[in-house]
Amino acid sequence: MRIVSLLPAATEIVAALGVAIGEGAADGTPKLVGISHECDEPERVRALPRVTTSTIDPHAVSGDIDRAVRTALAAGRSPISIDVPRLAALRPDVLIGQSLCDVCAVGGDDLAHAAAALSPRPTVVTMHAHTLDAVFGDMLTVGAAIGLRDEADELVAGLRYRLRQVASHAPTTPHPTVLVLEWLDPPYVAGHWVPELVAIAGGQDVGNTAGARSAARPWRELAALGPEKVIVALCGFDVPRARQEAAALQDVDALRLFSGGVEFLDGNAYTSRPGPRLIEAARLLALMLR
Repeated sequence: MRIVSLLPAATEIVAALGVAIGEGAADGTPKLVGISHECDEPERVRALPRVTTSTIDPHAVSGDIDRAVRTALAAGRSPISIDVPRLAALRPDVLIGQSLCDVCAVGGDDLAHAAAALSPRPTVVTMHAHTLDAVFGDMLTVGAAIGLRDEADELVAGLRYRLRQVASHAPTTPHPTVLVLEWLDPPYVAGHWVPELVAIAGGQDVGNTAGARSAARPWRELAALGPEKVIVALCGFDVPRARQEAAALQDVDALRLFSGGVEFLDGNAYTSRPGPRLIEAARLLALMLR
């Protein structure tokens, strides 16, 4: 079975299930043979063929990235494209993508069109979780699609156990109020599973609710929330890049919000990917909230 992942989280899930990486595995063994341009973990996947590209310059400042994305979407163009001939050459039996966000990865419509262009047509697995339970459900769905249902059951059970361990060591009271930002220009409050992670870590998310989409909110409104902890975990960016973006802020209300101190978390690695490392995100958040 040949698998192509168009989503970094899916690549991490497949690897965690023990799938072989590359062409060396015996025929009939599930193996990952292609990935997206953003897939980078585990390290051994980085040599695989990449079948997607982005029109967005990742080195641009966040405001320019936001404007470029909005312009593309307004014109009916996706910022992410699939190299269908290269994908076809990989002969995937299973193609894994997502329908959560058209900005960071191939969207559901483009995924369906690419699959329809292949012969034979692969099985398409579409991840679309907004909550932790749904993330675990996606893992089980991926496992079933690639013939590793038992392995997926064990993976999910282990991850749930680790989350319970984080929660058991978190302070029961008081619960510090927390604001998690996943973008700074314009400011976006992290949603989906992030408020759940905050709760597991012992905090109270005052910016968003579990399962809700990430949302843009003005700096004045965010500053008025008066959170005890502000955590910057930028989607697609590591900590050094997040610090750089934060240092460039000039909005008076943003500076007021950050004046009490701010913590930084690698959003690209931990909070933005609905995969196994969400558990590590919960652990790191718990350390920040102590």
